[in-house]
Amino acid sequence: MNTSPLPRQFALDISHAPKASLENYLPGKDLALVSALRALCKAWEEVPEAQSNNPLNHRWIYWWGPAGSGRTHLLEAMRNTAEHLGLEYFSLYPKEPSAWVRLEEKISGLGQSAAPSLITVDDVESLDERLVAALFRILNGVQASKNISILMAGKSAPANLNLREDLRTRLAWGLVFQTQLLGDDEKIQALEQAAKARGLVLSPDVLPWLLNRFYRDMPNLMALMDALDAYSLETKRAVTLPLVRELLQPK
Repeated sequence: MNTSPLPRQFALDISHAPKASLENYLPGKDLALVSALRALCKAWEEVPEAQSNNPLNHRWIYWWGPAGSGRTHLLEAMRNTAEHLGLEYFSLYPKEPSAWVRLEEKISGLGQSAAPSLITVDDVESLDERLVAALFRILNGVQASKNISILMAGKSAPANLNLREDLRTRLAWGLVFQTQLLGDDEKIQALEQAAKARGLVLSPDVLPWLLNRFYRDMPNLMALMDALDAYSLETKRAVTLPLVRELLQPK
């Protein structure tokens, strides 16, 4: 199986790739998590008065799982939904401390606002001591509010994270889910769904061949789907096995 870095052809323009959404995510065994996220989206669409009835554990969700299990896709999907609805949102990552500072400056006002808002935190396990302290303060602000939602993702269950014990405990205050890797049949279904969303017609032998010969994790497979789409448009050829082999041929 090929596990070398993606070939240089993957630098093709893929700006037309569909944005992450709950609709283009195949739940597999993650149906309970996706259902909870759909319920949160529905709450965002309610009148402001309904926000006061939105319990904390519906707004405070942590999920964990191995790389390629959809953790980041779901965070991006919820941010895209928030943006579509005109909600204020903040995306926090371990390597972007300035975003944490901006949020801490605004969180008091967010908590007092009648409008819902969203905070997402990815790669929780990689937070340094300073950001762990910042997340603890942010969680206090979310707890005191009635309208801020915080969605967090990491590679391990809260109890197994190498973080401060008080933060590990707080991560589990809301709903906690484990994201699962897709089986081969589910991967093919997800890739077929992605191809359909792009208007891409694949010959029947393409996807089984990719699973046997190419990367098996969904992020790389989805990146390949974007590259195939772009390469098919560039060469004005259908996506057949010869075209796939040509794209993957080292240059």
